[in-house]
Amino acid sequence: MNSKFKNILITGASSGIGAALAEYYAQNGAENLFICGRNTERLQKTADTCEKYGVKVHSEIMNVTDKEKIAEWIEKCNQQAPLNLVIANAGVSTGQETTENIYQTFSTNIFGVLNTIHPALDIYKSRNDNSQKAIAILASIAGYHGLAACPSYSASKACVKAYGEALRAALGKEKIQISVICPGFVKSRITDKNTCPMPFFMSAEKAAKIIASRLERNVGLIAFPWPMRFASWFISILPNFISNCIYSKLPHKV
Repeated sequence: MNSKFKNILITGASSGIGAALAEYYAQNGAENLFICGRNTERLQKTADTCEKYGVKVHSEIMNVTDKEKIAEWIEKCNQQAPLNLVIANAGVSTGQETTENIYQTFSTNIFGVLNTIHPALDIYKSRNDNSQKAIAILASIAGYHGLAACPSYSASKACVKAYGEALRAALGKEKIQISVICPGFVKSRITDKNTCPMPFFMSAEKAAKIIASRLERNVGLIAFPWPMRFASWFISILPNFISNCIYSKLPHKV
C-alpha cells in the first residue's frame, strides 16, 4: 500500500520505532526521507536500508534539544521537498531517577518534541495549498498515568500526550493532522534495558505498520496494544488509593 505521505521527516530514526517507520515509508511510496539521530553508525545503517528501496534519504546527526539547530534543519528539509509528515519520535528513558537524568528526560521528551513540531507547524500554516500536512507525536501507554516505576518518563509522555490531543482540536480547522502515538512495549534500545516483565511485547516493525496504517486514516490517538490501553485507562480513572495499591505491587524497572 503506497502512503499518501511523500516527504517525511523523522527524528530519532537511528533505532527502534523511528528506524522501523523510516523503512516502512521507504517501502511504501515515500519520495524523500529526512531522518536524524545522535549516533552516526546507527543512523547510517537506517539510511542504507531505506535507500535500497529507491527513496531519497537525507540524514543528519542532530540532538532535538538544540532548538535553533533543529529548526534550521527542518526548514532546510522543507526547502528541499515540501514536508507532508513530521514524526517527533526522538525520546529517552530515565534510568535511575537522578536529578541529571530527570532533567535530561524532560528536556528530550518534552522540549525535544516542541522543538520539532513548532517549526513544522509554522511551515504548514504558511503553506496555502491542499497538500498533506501531518504531525505525529510519540508519547507512550506510560503517559496514561504516573508510574512509580518510571516517574519522569511517564510524566514526560503524559505531557506530550495531552498537548498533542489539545493541538489536534485546536488545529482542526486549519486542516493540519495531529496524531498522538502511545505504544506499549516495543523492541528498542529503551526496552533493551528493561528487566521488568513486558506484556504484549512486539517488534518495532509490527509497531511501525500499526502506526503508519492509522496515520493514513487520520486517527488522532494511536494507542496499542488494546489490552494495555484499556488497562492503563481503567487504572487511571480509579481512585488514587486503589491505583497506588495496584502499582505498588508491580515490579519496578532496574
